[in-house]
Amino acid sequence: MKKIYLIFIVLIALSVSCTKNFEEMNTDKKHPVEVPGETLFSNAQVALADQIASTNVNLNIWKLYSQYWTETTYIDEANYDIVNRTIPDNTFRTYYRDILVDFKEAARLINAAPADGEAAVITKTNKLQIIELLNVYAYQRLVDMFGNIPYSEALNVETNITPAYDDAFGIYQDLISRIDAALGSMDDTGDSFGDADLYYGGDVEAWAKFGNSLKLKIGITLSDSDPGLAQTTVEAAAAGVFAESGDDCLLVYMGTTPNTNPLYEDLVLSGRKDFVPANTIVDIMNDLSDPRRDDYFEINGLSEYTGGDYGYSNSYLNFSHISDKIQVAEFPCPLLTYTEIEFYLAEAAERGFSVGGDAESHYNAGVENSIIEWGGTTDDYSAYIGGVAYASANWKELVGTQSWIASYTRGFVGWTNWRRLDFPELNIPESPESDDEKVPKRFLYPVNEQTLNAANYYSAAGAIEGGDMMSSKLFWDTQSND
Repeated sequence: MKKIYLIFIVLIALSVSCTKNFEEMNTDKKHPVEVPGETLFSNAQVALADQIASTNVNLNIWKLYSQYWTETTYIDEANYDIVNRTIPDNTFRTYYRDILVDFKEAARLINAAPADGEAAVITKTNKLQIIELLNVYAYQRLVDMFGNIPYSEALNVETNITPAYDDAFGIYQDLISRIDAALGSMDDTGDSFGDADLYYGGDVEAWAKFGNSLKLKIGITLSDSDPGLAQTTVEAAAAGVFAESGDDCLLVYMGTTPNTNPLYEDLVLSGRKDFVPANTIVDIMNDLSDPRRDDYFEINGLSEYTGGDYGYSNSYLNFSHISDKIQVAEFPCPLLTYTEIEFYLAEAAERGFSVGGDAESHYNAGVENSIIEWGGTTDDYSAYIGGVAYASANWKELVGTQSWIASYTRGFVGWTNWRRLDFPELNIPESPESDDEKVPKRFLYPVNEQTLNAANYYSAAGAIEGGDMMSSKLFWDTQSND
């Protein structure tokens, strides 16, 4: 992968003034500001990566939901209080306003720009298909958070500020079709965004691998709810997915403010000591003598790595700390990785899908690559793998646990795969705010939607088995992790 360093973040944003949900996406028609579509594309890439990387509890609590980290003094979010800070509202707004609207406007501007000659036409087409792939990525994340979401009517803010909620499974089916159409239209002999593409530097071939990897991820997520569609989707994508860590989709930040990783801003520049590693992950890794512990955690002068009790008050001084490696300003934000894909391929092979290679080889590749990319060695891997050797009889526990460990810093991926595979066992916090007092299975809909888009909100909530509750499972979550 070409590592494209973030050369600008202070970009001219789309003229959208928002403090509410869809009503806030209306443009200022009296003072329109039109900027290049490439600038809006870069802006949306940054917004997407920042939302994924951030540990600001107003915006992103996935490292808590996955129980990689826990809180020290203020423990509301670790106990699943997401209403007090209106976290679902903030998340909804970020994805629709700051990411999807900018992608839509970028595509409109690029499509409207003249393209003289065959090469220019190919370049324009490639740009539009890359935007399409990132639209799919963002929408899948929204579905995997909430379930049914505004989709077909979501971004038509000039004509509809109360969009209907589409069926989550129907959205998944459409996302697969959108990937197929995008991949079918891309031409890797042509150019695209160049340096305006902060993930791949305009490398169209890299984007094709990303598209196939995203398609495989969507397919494997359907494995329990629609095995037939899962198999055809996964098998169609498998030959074109990531083949090495150099294919990873990353945003590599810079070392100077304001172009740094949000983690650096949240953990270092703020001077706050709000988080320690959770005992959930520390205990599991200790039991396995996992070689990644010194990359994930700082031992803090203790006799062994010690995590704070998840969801309880924890003294910052008494527990291991988040490693310095993660807190550097340039620490990259991964969106989709080779390691993640190898674990999906292991699962696919175990389920009988034809993906090339067997489950054990893909599982081993995922474990080894994770160890290596965090700074370990092949010797570390060789010493470790015997203790977590692959076996079909308990593949869900093995793949679930190892993919969860490998997804550290990527809390949403860890939480999602826990919901799918039911492993590892997560802890119950001190005073859970979830309706069943367990780890949530979904995010609540934004509070503002109940008043500003009430009819569609209540229709969507009524379509969920169990209603708009944290305990309600998404359509693809058919297994028991109660």
